[in-house]
Amino acid sequence: MFMRIDKLQIELPMPKSPDANAAAAVQELLGGKYGEMSTLNNYMFQSFNFRQKKKFRPFYELIASITAEEFGHVELVSNTINLMIRGTTFPGDPDITPMQNAKDKRNTHHFIQTAQTALPADSMGRAWTGDNVFNSGNLVLDLLHNFFLECGARTHKMRVYEMTDNPVAREMIGYLLVRGGVHVLAYAKALEIMTGVDMKKMLPIPDLDNSKFETTRKFEAQGSQRKLYTFSPEDYKQISQIWKGEHPMDGGQLEVIQGTPQGGPIPDLEEIPEEFAPGVSEEDFKEIAKRLQRSAGL
Repeated sequence: MFMRIDKLQIELPMPKSPDANAAAAVQELLGGKYGEMSTLNNYMFQSFNFRQKKKFRPFYELIASITAEEFGHVELVSNTINLMIRGTTFPGDPDITPMQNAKDKRNTHHFIQTAQTALPADSMGRAWTGDNVFNSGNLVLDLLHNFFLECGARTHKMRVYEMTDNPVAREMIGYLLVRGGVHVLAYAKALEIMTGVDMKKMLPIPDLDNSKFETTRKFEAQGSQRKLYTFSPEDYKQISQIWKGEHPMDGGQLEVIQGTPQGGPIPDLEEIPEEFAPGVSEEDFKEIAKRLQRSAGL
């Protein structure tokens, strides 16, 4: 089962101005082939379909716990997109064209389809598809695929980072570069245990050095690159059989954290009357509040 906590994995800064075109680029990190919806669903179905969970328990637990983290990454990127679009249009009578700015933005679906919020799609507006899920049933092959998937995701994050200086986008990408590096290393270590192959020698990728990116530094100063979370208060303790030793970049000890990151608040999106969202008037709200009080016996 999955337990949901009413927080984001980190606190996101509020941008000072809208940046809807950059939000369209960030969509790739959500619904692209190497986006968070792909990492989530790859690992989720691999964990659901994992054979001989008892026999290969540490490997199952590794994939299962990373699945839970990826749910939070989908939520984090989605909220980033929402904040980047915020403020693009203005309230007003429909005849003054209050959404006139939207027609010149790269992804008008953000304004027509979802009322200025994230889409399950890539940066070109193509809907995410289950065809992006790889689940072969062969553990070594799935682990190798996951290693490659995380390397591809890291590359895309670095490129989108260089496309926008929007503070909320860079904060999110900085965090995910660090956490994605954890997943790259975790799958590499699992492959080394399974096969005996030194992954660092097999391929010249990935370069996990984040020093070039300003917003990664504070997360690495907190040691996030060395922490693998179980996302469970009691379960998945056997990932410590894989996630152990020294970090290859800084030499610090790898650490399994039972539970979740501390997290930060989820942004509360204000109404946008020009989008008829949420479409509930002040009078409607007062009546809803009265009904809630009556049902609670107040």
